[in-house]
Amino acid sequence: MSIRTEKVAVITGASQGIGAGLVVAYRKLGYNVVATSRNIAPSEDSGVLTVPGDIGDPTTAERVVEAGIEKFGRIDTLVNNAGIFIGKPFTEFTEDDFARVLSVNVHGFFHITQQSVPHILAQGGGHIVQITASTAQHAIGASKATLAALTKGGLNSVTKALATEYAEQGIRSNAVALGVIKTPMHDVETHESRGTVNPLGRMGEVDDVVDAVIYLENAPFVTGVILPVDGGQGAGH
Repeated sequence: MSIRTEKVAVITGASQGIGAGLVVAYRKLGYNVVATSRNIAPSEDSGVLTVPGDIGDPTTAERVVEAGIEKFGRIDTLVNNAGIFIGKPFTEFTEDDFARVLSVNVHGFFHITQQSVPHILAQGGGHIVQITASTAQHAIGASKATLAALTKGGLNSVTKALATEYAEQGIRSNAVALGVIKTPMHDVETHESRGTVNPLGRMGEVDDVVDAVIYLENAPFVTGVILPVDGGQGAGH
């Protein structure tokens, strides 16, 4: 096992969009990165280890953590970025919709976090970040986002629970609650209309999210926070 002294971040949903932006940002901070998503490709950067897999499968969490420890020897930060959104009227959600959203948003968080925490504790502490959704705290009926509210709202709550449970052991836990962000999840032709749901009148950029996560990474007195990155969506309309 090759053990290094550089800090290590594990990032889920890391193949594109926000996750890919986070990989770049953590490398700029000097971290090695363990990046995972369902179809992630190998990296030419020796400081980035990619591990493909379905984050909702507990064996993926085991493989990601084991591979990261084998290559880099430690875990300091976990960013639970992987997420899925299905927008439908509440009564039209199917059992398959429900299972898919729970698998990624909840099961995925649970397994990778439970696997990572002992290694973060072994470093004397570190940081866990959840990427959640503004709609979990400030619902917009037209967005048809009840499954997002159900699952991401749970992540907001567990963020605070982790912050209090592990504060004395040096682990901080925070969340970034997103509004509508310009990622491959949204078709280009919908960007203009989606930008009207918040007071700033535009969609967020990947860099807006990355900047928030890196702020939290560099804020040692901040824990248990749900930080909105939503263009003021939660403030009013």
